[in-house]
Amino acid sequence: MGEERECCTHKTKERPDQEYRDLLNRLNRIEGQVRGIKGMVERDVYCTDILVQVAAVNAALNSFNRVLLANHIKTCVAEDIRAGREQTVDELVATLQKLMK
Repeated sequence: MGEERECCTHKTKERPDQEYRDLLNRLNRIEGQVRGIKGMVERDVYCTDILVQVAAVNAALNSFNRVLLANHIKTCVAEDIRAGREQTVDELVATLQKLMK
């Protein structure tokens, strides 16, 4: 009962308006692409045509990740290192390992 957990500690980040809009625009396009794939399946479109669209979504998600990761390194990670919070580097390494699976 007296055990403390880290499950309830969530970090947040305030993003500049332009970064926020760019990320949301990318996600909206990806969401549209996924809905398009769903429609292709519903219309019994040929498998390879669907696979090409899935590859496009994967590329778009990878691009989103690259942009988000670059922003994260330039802001959060750099600020934490300057403030002496070296554990952020460990967090970044763990995140990169998850992304590279």
